Amino acid sequence: MDPMGLKQISPDQIIFWQKDFVVLNATIVYAWIVMAILVAASWFTSRRLTSGTDIPRLQNFLEVLVSTIRDEIRETSQDDPDKYMAFIATLFLFILTSNVLAVVPGFVPTTASLSTTGALAICVFLAVPIYGIQSQGIVNYLKQYIQPTVFMLPFNIMGELSRTLALAVRLFGNMMSGTKIAAILLAITPLIFPVVLQLLGLITGVIQAYIFAILAMVYIASGTKARRQKSEEREEKVKGENREEK
Repeated sequence: MDPMGLKQISPDQIIFWQKDFVVLNATIVYAWIVMAILVAASWFTSRRLTSGTDIPRLQNFLEVLVSTIRDEIRETSQDDPDKYMAFIATLFLFILTSNVLAVVPGFVPTTASLSTTGALAICVFLAVPIYGIQSQGIVNYLKQYIQPTVFMLPFNIMGELSRTLALAVRLFGNMMSGTKIAAILLAITPLIFPVVLQLLGLITGVIQAYIFAILAMVYIASGTKARRQKSEEREEKVKGENREEK
């Protein structure tokens, strides 16, 4: 293993321990580190919650964060954000924390591994029909795949698979390329330029976490769109009937 990590395409190739087919690589280790940090941070910020006027700074930060995420979900889905909050917020915070920790020397973001981004994308892929079926019922949800005609079924299925692949590759490509470019410049240039690049990489990591979460919400919202449209049509019909009666 080279000291600068220039030969490593992803953290999957950094092996800490291996026995037979059981492999403990950097992707797994750093993913668990990120999860441990999130669990510890959640416990620490929520252990002294108060409804009084004297609110601790950490609680204030937590409330602002939760409120911002809820507003983004509501604006994107045009629906009640609470039922999506746990899933979307978890995706965002996991990716954000992993990307931000990339500035720590020796830490390799798990999002620079295609296995991680692929797993996250698969979670979104499964969440779309789950939320869609909960919202519309299985029959109405499956009808979307044969709209406008039954001949569109293979194309609609291909569209679901391709956007899942696009989610995984987009996040992986951005994070992997940023990490490797920073490592190369650190090896061949003075310190100042790589530091500036690391700051830009930090901003990029935050943006990528936001984009992934928003796209996940867009895909999920598309699965519940039909029901909302039918509800709006029923409301308009009821309002029209009431106006006619008056």
